[in-house]
Amino acid sequence: MPRFDPSRSLLAGMDTSVLQARLQQMQNDYLDLVAGRKAVSGSYTQGDGGKSITYTAANVDKLMLAIRQLQAQLGIIDRPRRALSVSF
Repeated sequence: MPRFDPSRSLLAGMDTSVLQARLQQMQNDYLDLVAGRKAVSGSYTQGDGGKSITYTAANVDKLMLAIRQLQAQLGIIDRPRRALSVSF
């Protein structure tokens, strides 16, 4: 599996300080979710209007993938997720 290429990521071109701030917020949200404290909501503005998302314990895996993608973009980890393998 090829290594993660930040120049081809959906996050390419974003300011590093913005990515780091979002990573910290998402990690805090993850900790709140796994601790059972609350559902976490977030919103952002895009060219076609405002968007929002709510993470709950039921979709914590999506939040984990988003965290891994940010970590890969920032060079903290090599890949957003491990390769899947099947063993018998």
